[in-house]
Amino acid sequence: MMHPSAQWRWPCRAMVAIAALSLLFGCQAPPGKPEPPVGPPAVETALKRLEPDTYPDFADDMDYEGLERALTHSIAYLQAAPPERTFRFGPDPYDTAHVLKSLQHFLAFIRTQPPVRTLQEFIRSDFRVYQSIGRDAQGQVLYTGYYEPLLKGSLERRSEFSYPVYPRPDDLVTIDLGAFFEKYKGETIAGRLAGRRVVPYYDRREIEQDGVLSGKAEPIAWVEDSLDLFFLHIQGSGRIALEDGRILHVGYDAKNGRPYRSIGQLLIDEGRIPRDEISMQRIKAYLRENPSEAERVLHHNPSFIFFRVVPDGPLGALNFTLTPGRSLALDLKMFPPAALAFTETMKPVGDAFGRVQAWTPCRRFVLNQDTGGAITGPGRADIFWGSGPYAELAAGHLKHAGTLYFIVLKPEAASP
Repeated sequence: MMHPSAQWRWPCRAMVAIAALSLLFGCQAPPGKPEPPVGPPAVETALKRLEPDTYPDFADDMDYEGLERALTHSIAYLQAAPPERTFRFGPDPYDTAHVLKSLQHFLAFIRTQPPVRTLQEFIRSDFRVYQSIGRDAQGQVLYTGYYEPLLKGSLERRSEFSYPVYPRPDDLVTIDLGAFFEKYKGETIAGRLAGRRVVPYYDRREIEQDGVLSGKAEPIAWVEDSLDLFFLHIQGSGRIALEDGRILHVGYDAKNGRPYRSIGQLLIDEGRIPRDEISMQRIKAYLRENPSEAERVLHHNPSFIFFRVVPDGPLGALNFTLTPGRSLALDLKMFPPAALAFTETMKPVGDAFGRVQAWTPCRRFVLNQDTGGAITGPGRADIFWGSGPYAELAAGHLKHAGTLYFIVLKPEAASP
């Protein structure tokens, strides 16, 4: 979820989609845990190589169909990447061809539908495994989730559809800082021209309350609910059900460059919602029960996302469709894009009323295919859950610790 907001997805992501809670919590440590040290580690130290006898148990809790699809997307990305590009797994660099061969080798094996024991032996024999140092340098990674929401809307403004979904405005300027200073490579800022100066772009309140985009951006669509629209910004992509039955897919295009502020943290600080109850669902319920507070709370977050129409489904940072349960959003400055990874965390078990009844282990192979401004450093990960009731439940409630591993072919196994 690319994810948007805060310092959400950089413009390289077509889909900004960071999980609702990724943005609600940002990089805040869980209750009772110390805050992570200031400043991320160097990419060379974000992953540590493991000895084979310390590899985790590679058992997958999903069928392999989605994994095959996610692998083919990463393979397509690597096939188009420059051959001289370096992909760094902690201290070890690999070129494009090696990472590509890793995924092709793994995909061919997965297509045989191997039993767990055979899978374990295959990885120990043919692959190196690296573990993220996590947020505490001990391997702990905070997992959250994001999903693709469904909103009701219209291509024309109507009395029941009065909240605009804006495209990128004509006067929004994006500046690549890396073009000026090497140390800022990969970083951008957004603003607008005021005479001969570049100034910050309008914030959420100015856009929604003052109408500053009039004549600068014709809305893509109009939706019926301002709160649902706000969380569309948090997710970074979604579907809009039109009156004639068609579905309009919208994805992240740009952001206004303003810093993200968590409305969840605001409601905790004000004593409106207890910290141990915070979730996307709980925030929505509170604001619907207290509509007079909604505008003030939503405008607390000055970050604003602009969308574009996409042909199908949410696009991640690699510009390929994300795969539910298999696409992971990570800090692409820390971890190699498109690479194969393995997650260990928890997932919710829901009831017929959309409530969490229990939590169960979530252990599966995933691909590093997305990113987000709130997903920074080696201790944050965001799982894309897809769309529908369960995806919303998981994305809204997941905020659990876990571990993260990366898998790449041994150099000797890559030899012809």
